[in-house]
Amino acid sequence: MRFALSEDQKLLVDSVGKALAALSPLERVRRFADRREATAPDLWAGLAELGLPGLLIPEAYGGLGLGLLEAALAAEALGAAVAPSPFLGTAVLAPLALTLAGSEAQKAKWLPKLASGEALAGVAIAEAVAGSRDGAGIEAADGKLSGKALFVLDGLAADLLIVADRRGGLHLVETPPKATPMDSIDATRRLSEIEFRDTPATPLASNSALERLRDAAWVILAAETLGAGQAMLDKAVAYAKERRQFGRVIGSFQAVKHLCAEMAAELEPARALVWYAAYAFDHAPEESTVLAAHAKAHLSEIGRFVARTSTEVHGGIGMTDLLGLHYWFKRIGQNRQLLGGPERVREIAARAQGLVGA
Repeated sequence: MRFALSEDQKLLVDSVGKALAALSPLERVRRFADRREATAPDLWAGLAELGLPGLLIPEAYGGLGLGLLEAALAAEALGAAVAPSPFLGTAVLAPLALTLAGSEAQKAKWLPKLASGEALAGVAIAEAVAGSRDGAGIEAADGKLSGKALFVLDGLAADLLIVADRRGGLHLVETPPKATPMDSIDATRRLSEIEFRDTPATPLASNSALERLRDAAWVILAAETLGAGQAMLDKAVAYAKERRQFGRVIGSFQAVKHLCAEMAAELEPARALVWYAAYAFDHAPEESTVLAAHAKAHLSEIGRFVARTSTEVHGGIGMTDLLGLHYWFKRIGQNRQLLGGPERVREIAARAQGLVGA
């Protein structure tokens, strides 16, 4: 059994990392956040040249036909760069929904456009996965949707929508209603609210597709947090090697060494958890829900610890906009709650294992 990445997977990680260094430096991230842009088309076009939008799309539709592990590796790199990218909705959840539950006509129409980066897909599953709030929730009847969806992924510039109703059914909306931006702590990932008023929609076929989308989303969010946490650790170590106090670099102080070591000790085993959860999604689906839930919940806790500790190592300057450390801090914070906080996710994992009643 192989417990390491293949040469192709290592090449993917290297290629995406180098591309993001050029396409999404901190100045580009800051401009996106400050201007509240709906999308970053220059970034997405560059990632499309690498084939990132088509990672999970079958080769017959113009994609690469890879698995969730490859998508998680890309998400890890995107988290490390805190890139403002529509990856989760457009490149992961929408292709999975269409592949699992779409008709041949729907696949032929939309998958090639998604694979090329030509089309963007919004995904509205938050209420069905994480529970409804503020009167939100979608009702489906007679081929139409009504209600309000919150925390819609990639909805502001979407060419199509994947929407979950209150009963867990999935629907394809090919003429999306106008989305309203939602404020959140992370300005690098734009969430939105969409009101449906007898909006025409086509039901997707599979009753289990929503659970598969949920599991994939949890793994990708955990991978993003892993990448963001590693970036914050790297920044803390680099700063500790440069910052001097009392005539010494602060990295020579035992207390600072311990802080950096504790972050590394938490992150390293978390990497194996995330990678195996992504692998199991495709190769051990009977384990997928429990592993995805554990990855999401555990990285939510580890990410928060690393974000706080890295900021402490930086001292007062870590709280300023000068370093931009807050972009990683906020991405980790949003990932913690998006599509279910750790408490809810652990409850779902417990139910899946029969430890608590439904």
